[in-house]
Amino acid sequence: MKESYFESVVMIERLHRLFLEVIKVELDRMNIRDINNVQALVLYNIGQDQVTVGELTNRGYYLGSNVSYNLRKMVQNNYINQEPSPHDRRSSHVKLSAKGVDLFQKLDKILTAHAHHLEKNSGDKNVIEHLGHMLKKLENFWGNLLTRDLR
Repeated sequence: MKESYFESVVMIERLHRLFLEVIKVELDRMNIRDINNVQALVLYNIGQDQVTVGELTNRGYYLGSNVSYNLRKMVQNNYINQEPSPHDRRSSHVKLSAKGVDLFQKLDKILTAHAHHLEKNSGDKNVIEHLGHMLKKLENFWGNLLTRDLR
């Protein structure tokens, strides 16, 4: 069991890197060169919402340490609009610009097609839902390990 557990954990990281490469290839196919794969994933996670910069990391929309750099590049390239919070000068809100919404819609079509092909090729309509459920259980397990001693 321990070997399978550790192998699964390592696989999660490899899959994340591989997914970022898939996003990079899709951006290249669309001839989009002014946003990178990590930034595009953040953009997709923001979607139609307006979020604070802090929420990007708290909600898991951004996993790296250079959130301000990536946001600045996305603002410079007109993918998002960043506005200071009217209630807290230390905080700012971000939302997609028209260019950002356009890319969001393109990525949404691509991810929809990916999901369709995965469902079609797996032969199991619920395979991704089951995977998501199991990953959520793992997330909860690790969260519990951090908040209380389960040894």
